[in-house]
Amino acid sequence: MSETSKDELIAAQNEVIGILFEVIKRLQANNDLDEEYFQIIENKKRPINKKRLDEIMHERTENAKIVTKLLKKLEV
Repeated sequence: MSETSKDELIAAQNEVIGILFEVIKRLQANNDLDEEYFQIIENKKRPINKKRLDEIMHERTENAKIVTKLLKKLEV
């Protein structure tokens, strides 16, 4: 294998690792948001913070869109 091919392979591996790291980070963020969402919903002692619930849902949606785009990059 030529030196150029090795360098290209290493670059591709680094890109895949970076993409997977970002996917994992976004999915973990969504898990954390889910936990916060359910804590807000289940806490009967305080009024439900509708604004925060909307923010959580928006963040989750954005994370999901980004994960989808990143995973599509891996399909190529």
